[in-house]
Amino acid sequence: MNDSITILLSTFNGELYLEEQLTSFMDQSFANWRLLWRDDGSSDDSVAIMRNFARKIGEERCIELVDSGVHYGAASSFLRLLAHAASCAIVAFADQDDVWLPDKLSNAVRQVTAAGDGPVLYCARQFFVDHQLRGHRLSALHSGRGFPACLTQNIANGNTLVMNQSAVRLVVATKAPEATLHDWWSYIVISACDGQVIFDPEPQILYRLHNKNLIGRRQPLLKRAMAALRRGSYVFMTTMRRHAGALKGAELSLSPTARADLAMVTTALSGNFSSRIQALHCLRLRRESWLENILFSYWFIKG
Repeated sequence: MNDSITILLSTFNGELYLEEQLTSFMDQSFANWRLLWRDDGSSDDSVAIMRNFARKIGEERCIELVDSGVHYGAASSFLRLLAHAASCAIVAFADQDDVWLPDKLSNAVRQVTAAGDGPVLYCARQFFVDHQLRGHRLSALHSGRGFPACLTQNIANGNTLVMNQSAVRLVVATKAPEATLHDWWSYIVISACDGQVIFDPEPQILYRLHNKNLIGRRQPLLKRAMAALRRGSYVFMTTMRRHAGALKGAELSLSPTARADLAMVTTALSGNFSSRIQALHCLRLRRESWLENILFSYWFIKG
């Protein structure tokens, strides 16, 4: 495992937990890494913490993007980092408030490298912990069904996501749709292009749950389903339409099956009741849990 890895970190008012995450980078058993980062407009000491870290490990190993400080939002900030890392052999997304387990990078690099030269996206389970790193509850175990299931659900946890160069170049060649998530869009693009999606069943990070998490907290399946019912279908279906539309407009070499599935989904999303029923007969268009799949089917039929 001689490949180097580039860690991509976007900071935003993360001073409370940032140093613990940086320490977990230093504690990795895989030491051949560098850190590419940008700040997304923090008003706290995040930038000072990062620049002190750069002085500690060397500025050639901790590189700040020139547009650091401009606020774009998390997804756009990470995608800008990804574009600057298009020539890197392997990249890994990192959140500012987690703690990586010591073999996180070595496990990811080993599996990504073993998968070959084609597009590879790796993600993993997590331990859910509280703000003091207590709890260690396991996240869900996913299978990574690929395309078009990736349009219905994101299983690529961004704080564990690792991609090889082939995968990165596919993602940066596209225009991500409005209000997407960087990890979800990466998962969709790689799946549609017949890349390998690896979901590691072993947890690799401590995912800290606190009141400032960008993405929601872990909840039991039934509670998540009830919350989704209360929210309604608008956000979910709008997101699905945006993803399908952006993928259709991208100049990508989709696999023949993915191209046919995308045509089926886009026709159903803009079509009538019977076209949506017909699309649901495709067993690849599924979420992973039976309860969430029932809710998805109901929303999809409603249109």
